[in-house]
Amino acid sequence: MTAPFKLVRIPTLKTTAALREHVASLGLELGIDDEILTNEQSPLRQGITWGDRTIGNRWAIHPMEGWDGTATGGVTEPMIRRWQRFGESGAKLIWGGEAMAVRPDGRANPRQLIINRENQAGIAQLRETLLNAHREKFGTTDDVVIGFQLTHSGRFCRPHSKVWESRIAYRHPLLDTKFNVQSDDQIFTDDQLRELVDAYIAAAKVAADIGADFVDIKHCHGYLLHEFLGAHTRPGPYGGSFENRTRMVREIVAGIRAAAPGLAIGVRLSAFDFVPFRPDPALSQPAKPGPGMPEDFSKCLPYRYGFGVNQENPLEYDLTETKQFLQLLSDLDIKLVNLSAGSPYYNPHIQRPAAYPPSDGYQPHEDPLISVVRQLKVVAELKAAFPNLLLVGSAYSYLQDYLPNVAQYYVRNGLVDFVGLGRMVLSYPHVLADATTAGKLLEPKLICRTFSDCTTAPRIGLRSGCYPLDPYYKTFEDAAPLKAFKSGATP
Repeated sequence: MTAPFKLVRIPTLKTTAALREHVASLGLELGIDDEILTNEQSPLRQGITWGDRTIGNRWAIHPMEGWDGTATGGVTEPMIRRWQRFGESGAKLIWGGEAMAVRPDGRANPRQLIINRENQAGIAQLRETLLNAHREKFGTTDDVVIGFQLTHSGRFCRPHSKVWESRIAYRHPLLDTKFNVQSDDQIFTDDQLRELVDAYIAAAKVAADIGADFVDIKHCHGYLLHEFLGAHTRPGPYGGSFENRTRMVREIVAGIRAAAPGLAIGVRLSAFDFVPFRPDPALSQPAKPGPGMPEDFSKCLPYRYGFGVNQENPLEYDLTETKQFLQLLSDLDIKLVNLSAGSPYYNPHIQRPAAYPPSDGYQPHEDPLISVVRQLKVVAELKAAFPNLLLVGSAYSYLQDYLPNVAQYYVRNGLVDFVGLGRMVLSYPHVLADATTAGKLLEPKLICRTFSDCTTAPRIGLRSGCYPLDPYYKTFEDAAPLKAFKSGATP
């Protein structure tokens, strides 16, 4: 059973001194600047060189699935609005904007965007909408860099309904039952993987024709290519050794460079993982999950089912292979790397710290700041080891009112190159633009409080958005069924 604790919520901490004191009480070290510098003095507004380009500032927009495309994976009005707001955010690095499936069967939901020739014009419209919005507000787009995230959801495929249609790299003793893996037939064969490599290459060619500056070969959150990094138990050319487990990315990169030689490549990576967690059944109620606790892994040691995880104690990370992978990316001349952790599907507290869980999650079993600091510490260690790489950090949204203070500290001290924002920009896309503009104050009513409605909605088949804070979603047609679900009704 997990030990109960009292969560100190960020809005109750009224000063940076109070935050600093609370962090110290947790035995953590978190860099916090008391004064936010503005305009040309702001570290967050400084450009940075990437190849022959300058990226105009130090905040990035993470890729997010809206669950709001057409049935054929095309573009819709809510998606266009989201990309317009990305442009208005002021961020100069748009990392994906949207997770784009390279094939229909690889979608995480039936409405996920698919990057193919059929949808090319719509995706081009998203890019133009973003650039036009940015140009109108900030005057130029010469220093804006846009990448498209290419993905296959693997274990988390649900291309037709809420029913899992998992395709996997290997059998997993703790995840198979949860994600409807019942047969070895669901494991990708070597020949099927070679076909999938071709799908990534074809998608990259579409991205290049649209005008993307780079594509992200997604290796995070338990999706297929991330799962392959942990395929220690898989036989054959795509499993076992580190060389084999990274064969897919090397083949995809080689194919993209042959087919679209002017297109740059980035990678979003879960730098470490833990075992799956679940709500503590002893402390759970029908309408309220209990605090998180790890699945029983005692029969799975050494733990050979993940990447960046201590095989003797999978509640700890081990960055040995993470550093090996970053060295591989550097050798492949891939300089842009976006770092995350774990998976929102089976251990969301380490990936997306929150005060309030989504519908399929669990209550906090420890202060979410522990997970925030863990990610910031890992990124700082990897930045020190690979100063030639441009690293995007994650887990900043939980800092809420103090996001600018911490972001500035880590960029100012060279501990990260870009501050990546996801759910925060759904409610407050221009948060860092406001924070670094002289005379501007943050708007507390727009700050993401990690209510997790943006995750609960898609978990029950609705479209993702910030239902509590964004006026557009407060009156959106999915708002009523989401509210009914949260009150205990069946969606």
